[in-house]
Amino acid sequence: MLYSDKVMDHFGNPHNVGVIEDADGVGEVGNPVCGDMMKITIKVSDDHLDDIKFQTLGCGAAIATSSVITDMARGLSLEDAVKITKAEIAQELDGLPPAKMHCSVLAADGLRAAVDDYLVKNGREPISGGPELVEDDEHGR
Repeated sequence: MLYSDKVMDHFGNPHNVGVIEDADGVGEVGNPVCGDMMKITIKVSDDHLDDIKFQTLGCGAAIATSSVITDMARGLSLEDAVKITKAEIAQELDGLPPAKMHCSVLAADGLRAAVDDYLVKNGREPISGGPELVEDDEHGR
């Protein structure tokens, strides 16, 4: 299985690793089939992602997708952050093998869960629409 240089870079030098101790929102997701587990913590200011960190236990693609989504989402409004798709995550990494697209789904779902957790904790309605569909086309999107 070949990974792009970007996947290998985010795997070897992941960005935004850790936990925000006083996080405004926490999203924890996992895939029982492959064993990948992700935790995304966010700090929100004025309905924008002020800070975002992750902890991931999983394969190189799971770590890379967690790393890249934190880069993509930082500074976005909550509404825009939950619109990041698995295809956009894979594109940002210059592609993922079809067998690893589920990792990008986990990253997107973890971010959505963190945003919804923040909103619910603050007496607001969730906006993410729930987990992204896992069905992939023949190109892994």
